[in-house]
Amino acid sequence: MAIKVGSKAPDFTLKTKGASGLADVKLSDNFGKKNTVLLFFPAAFTGVCTQEMCDISSGLSQYANVNAAVIGVSIDTPFAQEAWAKQEKINVTLASDLNKKTIHDYDVVFPNLAGIGDTAARAAFVIDKQGIVQYAEQTPSPKDLPNFDAVRATLAKLG
Repeated sequence: MAIKVGSKAPDFTLKTKGASGLADVKLSDNFGKKNTVLLFFPAAFTGVCTQEMCDISSGLSQYANVNAAVIGVSIDTPFAQEAWAKQEKINVTLASDLNKKTIHDYDVVFPNLAGIGDTAARAAFVIDKQGIVQYAEQTPSPKDLPNFDAVRATLAKLG
């Protein structure tokens, strides 16, 4: 089960790929500045993951308006994530956990998904500006989306 509310969020440095090349995404870069919505998803180019990231992208201003950064994390390569983001017009920062360390640190491993190996379980975390987990949810199955109303309510309380 995912790490618990009240826990210190494990920091990470993961790779993202954009037009300017590979870059680091580091959770602690937001500490003291922004709250962070961390969304783990199983795989790019799949139906439910595409729906989730496209829905978040279309409502990204809701998160920016409450001073929150959104980071999507999967075990896909940053190159696959970039191609997917371009194809689907995803504007969320996508971060590659290719070595699967971060999914283990957050305890959101979905073992042997569809026979292809361990992936990220679908999960959502709200991490405050001090790096403390204020909301944690791992969905019952990869087909289920997180409770985004609860995510937004948590962010509203944090201000």
